[in-house]
Amino acid sequence: MKKIGILFGQENTFPQALADRINQINPPGIFAEFVTIDKVLQGADSGYAVIVDRISQDVPFYRAFLKNAATAGCAVINNPFWWSADDKFFNNALAEKIGVNVPRTVLLPSYSLPDNTTDKSFRNLIYPFDWNTIFNYIGFPAYMKPYDGGGWKHVYQVEDKDDFFRKHSETGQLVMMLQEEIDYSQYYRCYCIGGKDVRIMPYNPKNEPHQRYLSDFKGSTALMEQITQQVLALNQHLGYDFNTVEIAVRGEVPYAIDFCNPAPDADIHSIGAEHFEWVVETSARYAIERAMAQKPGKDNLTWGQFIRHRTPKKPAAAPTATKKVTGAPRKSSSEKEKSAGKKINGKSVASKKSNQKKNK
Repeated sequence: MKKIGILFGQENTFPQALADRINQINPPGIFAEFVTIDKVLQGADSGYAVIVDRISQDVPFYRAFLKNAATAGCAVINNPFWWSADDKFFNNALAEKIGVNVPRTVLLPSYSLPDNTTDKSFRNLIYPFDWNTIFNYIGFPAYMKPYDGGGWKHVYQVEDKDDFFRKHSETGQLVMMLQEEIDYSQYYRCYCIGGKDVRIMPYNPKNEPHQRYLSDFKGSTALMEQITQQVLALNQHLGYDFNTVEIAVRGEVPYAIDFCNPAPDADIHSIGAEHFEWVVETSARYAIERAMAQKPGKDNLTWGQFIRHRTPKKPAAAPTATKKVTGAPRKSSSEKEKSAGKKINGKSVASKKSNQKKNK
């Protein structure tokens, strides 16, 4: 018997509905329940073939538990290793490389020094920053937001230079990014499940939270197809099993605004009954699919194309042990690992060290 566990926190409607739907489908040898934890022993099997993670972004203990479960063969939705490493600024850089439109964006150092650092910790930074180049590149008005945040927390609309410096001084130790404002005529939030199923939902972030999904944007068939393809490309490269992508449309050009939402809102009271039914049914069937494919003790995580393109297809051969024989020549055998000369978009995958400016 394989178990699908749902790990969640304060949300109420989606976790119960997901467990109920899986059990209503009643796949042979598979059932769903809420995850229970009474101990976490290193390398020990969690008892679950699949865990749907809805809370570990807020609870470090759960994140460590999920990584441990994955080492024993649990298929975690979403991959806790990748989710721990990912951030919104990287997302934008990757999007540009795969041809997805994104707003112009720059990374900003934190206004306040992080704990356990001094001015000497930042000798590689030139002060003052090249603000004129940054402001000319981004333009005003603009948006400032945490480079790894979510839930619309600490998001600022910035009107001009003075407004920027005033609001940046309020951000403390947060590392922020400044982003071009897309003056949109349409806006959509798109579920993507399993890297293959997409649900495009009209959405207006300027409305109150309970009214954001009541928008009536209606794009052309061609625009919907373009949005679908961009959503699929982003999630397949990032490797997310369950994510949302926010798309702002300027003219007829879609821009991916935010696509690092691996535990997106799925509450029936905010997204509405029709969208709720879709996400429950689609995620239930995907979780069952992952449970059926799960192989105990193996790596059952989803790794995106960005990672797969940069790792060898086969592990390097283990060195062969040599045995010294008295009176005979010493022999040894070894294999040199050959790195595949792959190229992505015509560029070599091999990393290059960047030159760093040093203070004189």
